[in-house]
Amino acid sequence: INPSQQVLFSDEMRFGLWGQVRRRWGLRGVKIIQPIQIEFAWEYLVLAVDVRRCQLHWAWAKRMNQSSLMPIFEAWSPDAVIWDGASAHRGKAMGEVGFERLFLLPYSPELNPCERVFEWLRARIEGEVYATLQRKRCEIEHHLRRLNADKGHLKSLIGWAWIQDA
Repeated sequence: INPSQQVLFSDEMRFGLWGQVRRRWGLRGVKIIQPIQIEFAWEYLVLAVDVRRCQLHWAWAKRMNQSSLMPIFEAWSPDAVIWDGASAHRGKAMGEVGFERLFLLPYSPELNPCERVFEWLRARIEGEVYATLQRKRCEIEHHLRRLNADKGHLKSLIGWAWIQDA
């Protein structure tokens, strides 16, 4: 893979209306009560990180399977994608999309910069109650747009020297 090619790290994050409790600051001796939402509704954020160009790409999928992912990657048209070994990533049909697939070691999310972005994103969206799944998606979109525009902050999350050297 030469430097002019587009190489993307990619992964998916499931998000939905099944709320997550997050740590909150409060007064000593005063019980904090957090509203929790329990609703079986979710979607997937498909995220790709271009470390060389310090850029994020994202799309939305109803399911995490090859038929949902293929149109997304066809639209992005990368030269290579680095991701984990999920079955949708390893499928035969996905291999015919036209990019080189490189797989990370099993059980090694720390090697994928997408995981850092997901961690940053979850800290901003979880612990809140959203009226609809669409509303939560809009909130995620807002944060991703802000992060993509702030190259300094994005680089601090994804621009590790050892990834750029590799």
